[in-house]
Amino acid sequence: MTSIESVTLEVADPTAANRFYTTAFGLGSQIRLQASETPTTGFRGFTLSLVVSQPADVNALVGAAVDAGAATLKPAAKSLWGYGGVVQAPDGTIWQVASSSKKDKAPATRQIDEIVLLLGVADVAGSKRFYVDRGFAVAKSFGSKYVEFATGPGPVKLALYKRGGLAKLVGVSADGTGSHRLTIGSDAGPFTDPDGFAWVTASETASL
Repeated sequence: MTSIESVTLEVADPTAANRFYTTAFGLGSQIRLQASETPTTGFRGFTLSLVVSQPADVNALVGAAVDAGAATLKPAAKSLWGYGGVVQAPDGTIWQVASSSKKDKAPATRQIDEIVLLLGVADVAGSKRFYVDRGFAVAKSFGSKYVEFATGPGPVKLALYKRGGLAKLVGVSADGTGSHRLTIGSDAGPFTDPDGFAWVTASETASL
């Protein structure tokens, strides 16, 4: 089963970004950083989600992110599907922090259960076929709106969402140009998908 081994964010200041991600989310090798000044404006076409077990954990992570310099795009709140909020890191990456639970059952922690890379794509059905052809197994599929792939041995899960819908979900305009500022490492690479997202072999990410 194909899986994502790591995600590399291209940032202007890797030292500052590393300080933010360590302080805000306690992330390790799953999220890597690479210096880049490649032009980019507006929505970069993807989000990263941190899935946790309860609302208190959402609040703890969102609060830590804001204290470390993140901007709030959507305050943490209940919804039909659970509880969550959205922040934008100082480097521009948009992060969703969410739980399917609406009630706390234990003291708050900052433990992360899953990391999900959500790609905003022009044609969900077409991109679904593209990734299935490269060894990704579909776990959930909701027509032309959303696709979630089965979790392999890697630490990051992959999902697809209509680009405009994803932008609306996180509270930003869908407009954006230039680089995604993202490189994805897996055993399926190297390739570039129909929306311009660049994939490399997992071994290549070690040198980024």
